[in-house]
Amino acid sequence: MTEPSVLCITQARMTSRRLPGKVMEHAGGSTVLGWHLGRLQRSRRISRLVVASVQGEESRPICDLAQKMGVPVVLGDEEDVLSRFALAAQRFPADIIVRVTSDCPLIDPDLVDRTVDLFCAGGADYASNGGGGYPRGFDVEVFSASVLREAQEKAVSMHEREHVTPYIYQHPDRYRLMTLGGGRGEQYRLCVDEPDDLALVRLVLAELADQPDFGWEDVVRLMDAHPDWAALNAQVVQKTA
Repeated sequence: MTEPSVLCITQARMTSRRLPGKVMEHAGGSTVLGWHLGRLQRSRRISRLVVASVQGEESRPICDLAQKMGVPVVLGDEEDVLSRFALAAQRFPADIIVRVTSDCPLIDPDLVDRTVDLFCAGGADYASNGGGGYPRGFDVEVFSASVLREAQEKAVSMHEREHVTPYIYQHPDRYRLMTLGGGRGEQYRLCVDEPDDLALVRLVLAELADQPDFGWEDVVRLMDAHPDWAALNAQVVQKTA
């Protein structure tokens, strides 16, 4: 039996309000986006990786880096992120869609693969590791291309359009939802929204950059060994998605 094709779409823009240009900030010898894409390219389940960015000249650095790494870019509306995902899925058809965000430079390709495996084995319409005990910054969502098309057609609120998947996971009566458990370290925040987040990620990568195959458990062990590090961004409030 042929395995389903998997399109991983990551959203990226230069106009983040809290830390403009954050995906091109340097850490551990690369950029936030460079780490993110490079780690996703290690996935065994992703058939194709695409960046969904924003129309306009400000996206040029993202496009240039993605091109150098062999990753295609789709450009669309800045606020209607759901439409960007739908456009990417239209241009690069696949059976399954993986959603990640480019402010997660430490993202673990094995967690991506395990979430895809759960989705496939469980007959889910939507699977994620959110609520599974993992630190913020390792977030993965998986859903079928047909469910993405339904969300594109039916989601109407700005919240649903901006955050892509609320229409799906807020309708458990319509869609079969599954969660990848088994995580720990959910008290840690390792995505990049503000300068303090970036400072923490730089500390982590200073320790792990020479071990490119590190996983989420390595990061959690490092955070456990440096209890003062978590205080660096403890005051940062996560945007509601």
